Amino acid sequence: MKTKNFLITGGAGFIGSAVVRELVQSTSHRVLNVDKLTYAGNLESLASVEGSERYTFVQADICDAQAMQQLFKQHQPDVVMHLAAESHVDRSIDGPAEFIQTNVVGTAVLLEAARSYWKNLQQQDANKAQAFRFHHISTDEVYGDLEGVDDLFTEQTPYAPSSPYSASKASSDHLVRAWQRTYGLPTLVTNCSNNYGPYHFPEKLIPLMILNALAAKPLPVYGDGQQIRDWLYVEDHARALIKVAIEGKIGETYNIGGHNEKANLTVVETLCDLLQELVPQEASYRDLITFVTDRPGHDVRYAIDASKIERELGWVPEETFETGLRKTVQWYLANETWWKRVQDGSYQGQRLGSL
Repeated sequence: MKTKNFLITGGAGFIGSAVVRELVQSTSHRVLNVDKLTYAGNLESLASVEGSERYTFVQADICDAQAMQQLFKQHQPDVVMHLAAESHVDRSIDGPAEFIQTNVVGTAVLLEAARSYWKNLQQQDANKAQAFRFHHISTDEVYGDLEGVDDLFTEQTPYAPSSPYSASKASSDHLVRAWQRTYGLPTLVTNCSNNYGPYHFPEKLIPLMILNALAAKPLPVYGDGQQIRDWLYVEDHARALIKVAIEGKIGETYNIGGHNEKANLTVVETLCDLLQELVPQEASYRDLITFVTDRPGHDVRYAIDASKIERELGWVPEETFETGLRKTVQWYLANETWWKRVQDGSYQGQRLGSL
């Protein structure tokens, strides 16, 4: 395969860093990582690739049009993978404006920088212009709440976002499709289910529960804990994203899921049992489970139909929920230095989004 130049936005975040690591460690492609380094951006997640001659990091804001135009001009990307986003529902409840700025305005700025760059390519290098791709990475939360117990999100499911976060991501999805339809920009969109795995910022359910349990703190479960999510191991997701970016059909949307529908309470109980096996203690970790007031506007069930990406691109997840969760817990047990620094910095486990 010909070596390509990848421009990854948000490459110091949870999913973005997994994509960067996969590209640098498992392919011959060159990677430019563009990240603003907000609270969730962590260059320590990229320590394993920072010495590679095929990897470059630039700290920049996707809302800065001049900076984006300069990066396109200087690095001449063949593929843009746009992952930079504010992504935590609870934080979007507390401060929606930041989500609109980054996820909507930032995406529009990036699309315009890509369009200008692509138009110049059409005049200067037709082959490079023909090969150019803009891959926008989104979430299944744009689809809203599934009603039927057997319903699944497909690529044709109407959008019905419930939170400021999912509404901002739905907006960015619409922008990407509009730039493809109106300007012909060669775009792809993917919508994924809940990710988990190593290097996950501990405001999210699984890492928060692991670290609280290790500290013998309460394990706060929203409502009755019966909200169902489809769990996707982040490294499986990274492999899927790269496959879509290289092999996906322009203008298409691909749903990416882990085929692992679990109630939040089941996830927490499974984590407790895993920790009891790996870090045994006299009292049961399950005794720490505490039910708290539910999140405002909390969707009850998400579930992905990922048959299209399997059928058309041959991708299936390698990890089951059980194998992925075990790897995740073992990673947190082995990487205390990483998460201790996060806890000492911008997030100490406090609840967000409770109104």
